[in-house]
Amino acid sequence: MKLQQLSLFLENRPGRLGAPLEAIAKEGINILTLSLADTAQFGILRLIVREWDKAKQVLEDAGWVVNLTEVVAVDVLDRPGGLAEALAVLEGAGLNIEYMYAFSLRRGDKAILIFRFEDPDRAIAVLLEKGLHVVDGDELLSVVSGC
Repeated sequence: MKLQQLSLFLENRPGRLGAPLEAIAKEGINILTLSLADTAQFGILRLIVREWDKAKQVLEDAGWVVNLTEVVAVDVLDRPGGLAEALAVLEGAGLNIEYMYAFSLRRGDKAILIFRFEDPDRAIAVLLEKGLHVVDGDELLSVVSGC
């Protein structure tokens, strides 16, 4: 139920974001979702792609240092308070969220959010126990394919 996320550091200068994205595009690798965080000196590009192992190799061959991280995709009700309810479950279990970002697609009345947890296995167990839906990789790919 965990997804593999690729992360790489980029200089915070014009043209630095496009290069890794072009590299994986040339190999026919489609981005399912991404996040970009920045500071004055650098940015962290986080990607979820279908062929993460191939993308990792392409990026490393092109000279980027790529970190592989396990993240968890969770269905959250797409209405006021939906995210707050999911966070209450996680906080109530004492789970630390290192960061999160939204997936770009909706499923009916649900939004898919990507979470990076300090302890992803425990987070998955808590989410399932409390009735929240954890989206596995195949399911996530079917959501993208259905668009």
